[in-house]
Amino acid sequence: MQLPDGPKTPSFIQTLQWIFRPLETLDYRANKYGDAFRIFGNKLPPTLYFSSPQALQAILTAPPEKIDCVSGTKLLKPFVGEHSLLVLNGESHQRQRQLLMPPFHGERMRAYGETICNVTEQVMSLWTSEKPFGVRSAMQDIALRVILKVVFGLHEEQRFEQMRQLLASILNSFSSPLSSLLLFYPFLQRDLGPWSPWGRFVRLRHSIDNLLYAQISERRKQTNSKHEDILALLLSACDTDNQPMTDEELRDELITLLFAGYETTASALSWALYSINSLPDVKDKLLGELDTLELKSDPSAVARLPYLTAVCQETLRLYPITLSGFPRILKEPMKLMGYSLEPGTVIIASIYLAHQREDVYPNPKQFKPERFLERQLSPYEYLPFGGGNRRCIGMAFAQFEMKLVLAKILLSFELALTDNRPVKPVRRGLTLAPPKSMRMIATNRNYSKDTRL
Repeated sequence: MQLPDGPKTPSFIQTLQWIFRPLETLDYRANKYGDAFRIFGNKLPPTLYFSSPQALQAILTAPPEKIDCVSGTKLLKPFVGEHSLLVLNGESHQRQRQLLMPPFHGERMRAYGETICNVTEQVMSLWTSEKPFGVRSAMQDIALRVILKVVFGLHEEQRFEQMRQLLASILNSFSSPLSSLLLFYPFLQRDLGPWSPWGRFVRLRHSIDNLLYAQISERRKQTNSKHEDILALLLSACDTDNQPMTDEELRDELITLLFAGYETTASALSWALYSINSLPDVKDKLLGELDTLELKSDPSAVARLPYLTAVCQETLRLYPITLSGFPRILKEPMKLMGYSLEPGTVIIASIYLAHQREDVYPNPKQFKPERFLERQLSPYEYLPFGGGNRRCIGMAFAQFEMKLVLAKILLSFELALTDNRPVKPVRRGLTLAPPKSMRMIATNRNYSKDTRL
């Protein structure tokens, strides 16, 4: 069977379309070519997109001896380092994943609920009643402060403020479609001095590394530490050979948690607030559920609210953490959707297109949280954090944080968009976010009873 058809425009143009108009590009290709299509014309080896649940299951469950999951992540190494979970494979990937798992589960994760709520309160205290505020920048502030406290163990001190400013600066280095070109074209990654885009990034990275290694060194010297942040847990973690992480491994995993959890969480929160405040029925149902909370409810009780959970799920369906999984390269021949694929073929699992399937999600462009209350979806129909053994390790924490922040904001303020025109996504690095121009007005809620968290 011949390989699937696809666009014939030059590869360079196709990449630019992916960077500047990703959703329109994916929708067009899926509508024209169906569940599977080829990109970059007849260029060899072929690169193929798949989006059916059957194809995604085959791709995401294939053993590592059949599919190379790492070569497609090379573009991340300048950002997350050589030891990051994202760029490892085989035994080294399994080792790091086991070391990183404990902080993101059970009581450990729930212990961070109070910090998340406190940080949200801090940021909300900066909002002036009846004065518009930038939604995305406010959510970025919350997400970054949570990471600094929960992950890095930094609090309101000099190193906290230094790291906050440096991290915000380095992440904003890729805050537009134009600056995102640095991520996709390695030949642009040239240090031409502190005023060049890549040169500025390299110097910011160096300053961040200095602060991180200082934090790691300081913590290693502390005996009987009572710290409960993720760094403390990683410092005490040992593998099956009783070996702890090196400073370099710690640095790379901390940076990975930052890159994976900052912009993505801020974008998801921004999209959720936009959708909630654009749809009165959704807003009324959600507020009705939140108002059933008891005074000072346990954060875990908030996380169990069904409609709030469905709102977060629907937000991540429409705007998943990443639009696609990282490219995978076949090591052995593979039969997929009737196509006989040769070794070297590049295959991409399209998360966004899987979430746009009419047969799974009727009226897929509509924001409808009820769809997650009506049926159970398989992990190959709904996979905003990826799937298989490379699914985002911070998935549970990200969902927990998202629910608590939304509940805290909605219980405290009545929000209203300053402009009711539809908002179009803009690229920020590897994610899509509402534009910086999206603003809201916050007014203190009047309570019939005190239900504040």
